[in-house]
Amino acid sequence: MLDNKQAHQSNVSVSLPNELSVLGEANFEGFRSQLTRVTSAFSEEKKAAIEQLLQQHSKQMIAAFSLSDFISHIATQYPVEFIECVDELCRQPEHQFLHYQQAFSDLLAATDTELELHANIRRFRHLCMLEIAWRDMLYQADIKESLLAVSELADVLITQTNDWLYAKACQRYGAPEPYISENGNGEVSPPEAQKLLILGMGKLGGRELNFSSDIDLIFVYPQAGETQHPRKPIEHSQFFTKLAQKLIAALHQTTIDGQAYRVDMRLRPLGDSGPLVVSMGAFEAYYLEQGREWERFAMQKARVLNSDSAAVCELQNIIRPFVYRKYLDFTTVESLRAMKQLISNELARRNLQNNIKLGRGGIREVEFYIQSLQMIHAGKVTECQTRSILSSFEMLQKHEFLHPEIAEELRSSYLFLRQVEHYLQAFNDEQTQTLPDDKIKQSRLCALLSEESVEAYMQTILQHTNRIHQHFSALIEDSNEAGASSEGDITAVTSSENGQGFEDLWQLDLDKEEIFVILHSALECADASEHARATENLTDLLLDFKHKSTKHRIGQRGHNTLNKLIPLVLQELIEFTEHAAEQKTAKGLEALSKAIFGILLTILGRTAYLDLLLENPAVRQRLYTLSATSTWVAEQIKRFPLLLDELLHPAYLQTDDDDIRQWRDDYQSELRLQMLRIEPEDIEGQMDSLRYFKLTQQLRIAAADISGTLPINKVSDKLSVLAEVILHHVIDLAWHQVCEKYGVLEGTSAQNKGLGVIAYGKLGGLELGYGSDLDIVFIHDIDLSLSTNGKKSISCSEFFVKLVQRVSHIFTVKTYLDELYEIDLRLRPSGNSGLLISHIDTYQQYQENEAWTWEHQALVRARYIYGNEELGNKFTKLRHQVLARPREQAVLRKEVADMREKMRTHLDKTNDYKIDLKQTSGGIADLEFLTQFWVLANTRTVPVLSKWTDNLRILDELAAHQVIDEELAQGLQKAYLYIRSQVHRHNLTNKDIVHSEEMSALMALVKRTFEQTFTG
Repeated sequence: MLDNKQAHQSNVSVSLPNELSVLGEANFEGFRSQLTRVTSAFSEEKKAAIEQLLQQHSKQMIAAFSLSDFISHIATQYPVEFIECVDELCRQPEHQFLHYQQAFSDLLAATDTELELHANIRRFRHLCMLEIAWRDMLYQADIKESLLAVSELADVLITQTNDWLYAKACQRYGAPEPYISENGNGEVSPPEAQKLLILGMGKLGGRELNFSSDIDLIFVYPQAGETQHPRKPIEHSQFFTKLAQKLIAALHQTTIDGQAYRVDMRLRPLGDSGPLVVSMGAFEAYYLEQGREWERFAMQKARVLNSDSAAVCELQNIIRPFVYRKYLDFTTVESLRAMKQLISNELARRNLQNNIKLGRGGIREVEFYIQSLQMIHAGKVTECQTRSILSSFEMLQKHEFLHPEIAEELRSSYLFLRQVEHYLQAFNDEQTQTLPDDKIKQSRLCALLSEESVEAYMQTILQHTNRIHQHFSALIEDSNEAGASSEGDITAVTSSENGQGFEDLWQLDLDKEEIFVILHSALECADASEHARATENLTDLLLDFKHKSTKHRIGQRGHNTLNKLIPLVLQELIEFTEHAAEQKTAKGLEALSKAIFGILLTILGRTAYLDLLLENPAVRQRLYTLSATSTWVAEQIKRFPLLLDELLHPAYLQTDDDDIRQWRDDYQSELRLQMLRIEPEDIEGQMDSLRYFKLTQQLRIAAADISGTLPINKVSDKLSVLAEVILHHVIDLAWHQVCEKYGVLEGTSAQNKGLGVIAYGKLGGLELGYGSDLDIVFIHDIDLSLSTNGKKSISCSEFFVKLVQRVSHIFTVKTYLDELYEIDLRLRPSGNSGLLISHIDTYQQYQENEAWTWEHQALVRARYIYGNEELGNKFTKLRHQVLARPREQAVLRKEVADMREKMRTHLDKTNDYKIDLKQTSGGIADLEFLTQFWVLANTRTVPVLSKWTDNLRILDELAAHQVIDEELAQGLQKAYLYIRSQVHRHNLTNKDIVHSEEMSALMALVKRTFEQTFTG
């Protein structure tokens, strides 16, 4: 790098080749023409002075216009301002930036509107950057001074613009309440104005800003409160958010004068999903609870740009302990190694050979090297807590943490690359670190670096980058790196073990196209269009999950776990779908991936579940299997992540040969043990425990159903028994709570409550599904004249109504585990207009004298499931009497057919795209109406028909007593089981129902039988 700083105005330090001189002369003539137009109205004396400057400094101008399009453009945009300062530019080769503060302050003092503000910011910025570029290129100013000049200019523009906008905001909204802080000794600082505190990050924070860099900012305000407006005060959060938005617009917005800075706010807490401005308390809480390792690196350079104040000191005191720990721990070294590996992976993936920042041996490797040493040592040796890379070199060497020879090599190479970077960006004010392939820019770089050819400067750059990378590679040695590929082979991602090759997809900031390419090589599909579709779907899912995961506060431990888990999941999902015949399609992979990422998104804030999945490969495989087979199971786990615990001990893998009685005993014992852990007075805990029991048992049933260890004809039996056992326990809980408040009725006890429950519908017929509600009716046989014996005595009727209300509340109240079951009480006497519970005599009178035919149909499937034996016998006798009463066949046939037609009209959802297997003609409802009709029509002569509540055994009895022939009974049973299994599978998997020839034939049998029975 050249170090010529000759101050003679006629001399420049760069020798220009002919093609650049020609370009410079053409640009000079363009500038001269623009200057002539602008100064046409000037006095002759002033025109003469300008012409003299043109003649005197034309050589320097032509050289500047040759080397930088930016200089040429800005000079032409502001020709008068440029020509007025050109004399000083030629006489003062060294940077002159100490005047920025006062010069911009004077400019703002004469600024009245935001429109003027935007114009003045841009004009001031462009002209100052022109001066910096002029001195860099013509006189090759010291790069350290150049970086400082660019940083100082940014500081001045940001802070003074903030102050100007703050004053305007105070005029409109009122000033924020004064800030008063208290130190650790309890001393209170004097009140000071509450300002928007601006953290400069990255190179701005280190005062080493690039020529055309983005500025990374974080906004913080000291305390919550309200502005001091006499009529309409607003919250401090609103005030400072509005102020921050104005500041960003003033710097970032592109106007007729261009843009001052590209403002990047992504380093703020929670990134793009976080608030634009946070209070100091929220800022501290975030980094205390959730700050991640990469944020520690980012905060190493954080600098509060505002002038010193109590609030500024407090903010700096929050940052320092987050970044620097007093003692080195294992996680620090491990995180440094992981970040170093990420850098290496990104180099291999992107193959950035000509990028002097991100490429091999580039600027970033030096920065990481120095920041890593600081992270390790600066907690103890506070003098090493510097923001500037160059200052850090000095301090680390001073305290012998960096060998002098290594320090000198890295420092000189770093400064060389920063100089090249500075030149590249000054060519046209572009943020680039890529060596040019444009011949003009290559010629410029040759001239500025005093090299004879492109090959020569490329060789010089390569020497520096090789030296940097050698030291970088030796940093924090990792034995695992020995076999790592350095060639950037894109197929390497699929060949590594344990998902390591998929780390890049998750941890690197890759765009959609890069992710697509990697996944495309990892997936296998025979069909090309399927291959592309599968890749596209998985790419979109991963990007969406990445975006949404940034909105969750999971802390460093959670991020560490996630960084290990996601690569494993990606690899295993692909392997799973390749080996599962049903899933080896784009649609199958999409469905499974969507389900798994949905579950992962739900548990992001629960590190224990992330750890569970990470540490248990078998649990992950079970999760894939269940989710791939059943969307219902996947949705249940997504809604209730605690179900993941069930996958640790998969009892469903064992064949279940038990019967209903054994299931009931097992459920009762397990539920009793679970409820013993809950204090009797903890009502919420009891309700949550019941819900947890139901959810886990349902998951076990579904898993056994999916795996084939529980035959499908037993699934509904087991679900029905589960509901009954839970109902028993809920009634016991409700009884205890109501009796505690009102006392008990004479003749009742916890063992004999005088209460009975009748199950109708699917529960009555032992045909319950996974999402079924419970159709139940409550009855009792207690003397209505009695009252309770508690301090607050109530009548018998009131007692049972309150009991039923309490039972319903326990079942249906929403907790974080949702409701227990939905309860439907509409089949009680008189429906919704009737009492919640009826005396058995009232129930009997209603059934015998007032009930409609459809209510008697419903009674066919009614089953006594709770209560004392005596009350149960009364109900059984009553049910038989009602079902066996004499009925006129023609009237019964018409009433049943009319009700079926009304149901079909209102409930059948069959259309051109799907069929409603329950309500359509030939579906389950037709078959159920047939059995109900036959029971109502024949129980008087065939009493055994009232014994059963399920369709299959009713059909057996109908055939056995020749009400229908055996062949028809078997055909209807087969149809019923087949259609039910299809509905069941659809509910479990959400897959389209397949219309096979067998299904069509069976449904045709049901339809034909229905028509012959009711219209024949």
